[in-house]
Amino acid sequence: MIICSVHQLGKMYGGHSIFENISFEIHEKDRVGLVGRNGSGKTTLFRLLSGEEMPDSGQINWKKGSEVGYLAQIPAFPSQLTTKAVLETAFSDLLQIEEKMKKLEVKMGKETNGESLQKLINDYGNLQDYFTLKGGYEVEANIEKIVNGLNIHDLLDKEFVQLSGGEKTKVGLALILLKKPDFLLLDEPTNHLDLMALDWLGSYLQDYSGTIVVISHDRYFLDEVVNKIFDLEEGEIECYSTNFSGFVKEKEERLLREFNAYEEQQKKIKKMKEAIKRLKDWANRANPPNEGLHKRARNMERALERMEKLNHPKLNQKKMGLEIDSADRSGKDVLMLTDVSKSYGEKVLFKRAHMHVTYQERVAIVGENGTGKSTLIKMVLGQLLADEGEIRIGSNVKIGYLSQNIFSEIKDETLIEAFRNEVRVTEGEARHILARFLFYGHIVFRKVSQLSGGEKMRLRLAQLMYQDINLLILDEPTNHLDIESREVLEEALENYSGTILAVSHDRYFLNKLFEKIFWIDSKEVHCFEGNYNWSKEKMADEKSRTEHITDIKKKPPLVKTVKRNNIENDFLEKELETLEHKISELDKQLTEIHELEHLQQLYQDKEELERQWETLYKQLHL
Repeated sequence: MIICSVHQLGKMYGGHSIFENISFEIHEKDRVGLVGRNGSGKTTLFRLLSGEEMPDSGQINWKKGSEVGYLAQIPAFPSQLTTKAVLETAFSDLLQIEEKMKKLEVKMGKETNGESLQKLINDYGNLQDYFTLKGGYEVEANIEKIVNGLNIHDLLDKEFVQLSGGEKTKVGLALILLKKPDFLLLDEPTNHLDLMALDWLGSYLQDYSGTIVVISHDRYFLDEVVNKIFDLEEGEIECYSTNFSGFVKEKEERLLREFNAYEEQQKKIKKMKEAIKRLKDWANRANPPNEGLHKRARNMERALERMEKLNHPKLNQKKMGLEIDSADRSGKDVLMLTDVSKSYGEKVLFKRAHMHVTYQERVAIVGENGTGKSTLIKMVLGQLLADEGEIRIGSNVKIGYLSQNIFSEIKDETLIEAFRNEVRVTEGEARHILARFLFYGHIVFRKVSQLSGGEKMRLRLAQLMYQDINLLILDEPTNHLDIESREVLEEALENYSGTILAVSHDRYFLNKLFEKIFWIDSKEVHCFEGNYNWSKEKMADEKSRTEHITDIKKKPPLVKTVKRNNIENDFLEKELETLEHKISELDKQLTEIHELEHLQQLYQDKEELERQWETLYKQLHL
């Protein structure tokens, strides 16, 4: 059943048309990904669908009784409200009923008149039935579920107005999920979420009972959640019944078909024009002029005029011209961390961390927010000192750094001034270079402080492209970039001949480029030789094994029947340590081996060692 139909919709701002005459339908239970370049009108379309703005032309029709929920990019709430109070507004009706029930309970405790008491009991019963039916007794559990999933426990007691923009966005997402509207509009819901929250949100939305339309540049998330793609481009919208990866393939095929059809039509038009010219020429050569040939030429001209001309398909939109050249190569060992530990007060980020990065490796650091990823990067850059251990940078290593908070301290400099402060070129050369990063004409004289996040990222990439570096350190490089810009960045990094160390939550980006992952979890830095998906699987195995051993150690022995001497106990403990070391070595090999037959043998060996460990452990505690 159709829940929303859009017919001939149009919207203009300041005389500039965002889109006109776009039409589409959304069915119940659809999961739609709305994609398009930055500035193509995606958020404008959302504001029209949510009712926050009115269209200039066209109509939006809704299924009767539909409740629309819109996650604005920056939600606003009155001051003094805590985050917990903000989340509770999702259940304001139920909380009001709960308050009425409490007042009735007080009255029932004081009422002595039997008839009046019966009326209070009836009123209370009606309220309680409604409260139960609408899930009133599950309010706290529902809030806890969302808070756990998005990992926002530490925000609950803070005043909402004091939160950062990213924190407010996460709370706004939690609020809209708690409201559970029939029609859910999510504008960049994955911004500011760590990897674990991203995984949770993807799973949650897969099971969501309503209809979802989402704007996102997170391609992994789109593949995971949506079953339709609406492509908004050049004021027109195209629908594809697939996820993002399927859309990319289908769009390429469609553009190729359109291009071939256009080429065929152009050939036909050319032949018709040549035939018309020949007919007229033959007709005029005849003596007297041949009217029949003139008539045939006129008929062909009218047929050509009536022909519906195909537009030239836009196969190559303007993209960033990004090519990053590395400096003279570094030594084989680029970066070495040995037994590195870091704490802030009583909070330990990681202990005895080891990292080894070699020339031309693509290495990523991942983990939940707050585990120390950016701290680790700052220590490598020399901006922070390690509490313990050693950090060594290899020979001839020249570092280029892309920060999350780029240009945050620049106030009055123009775009071209900021570029030339880092890259010593003439103004003309600078403008030519910046044009490759889609900065044209007067735009280069805009103040850096007025640029969007994506524009600042493009400017910093332009600087890095022309600096003498062979180790790129990237802190969330795909943030604020649209999908096409991310693809250009990935292509440039694939062709980069130096070494790359990155922190990222972009799972698509991690899978495509990186073959070594350092995963920070439980105050330890784990190394996996593979992409994100491989590392995620191995990290889950590691945690499962650790939890299994912890559970066994926690279990009290069922019976103590034998008393052994200290020599026997020492022997068993040493055997246990030896087995634990062997199991750990096998775990490391499992992350490095990719041959199926070898992997199967290693798994069997590991299972046998674990069985021996459990047997010895039980013997030790008998």
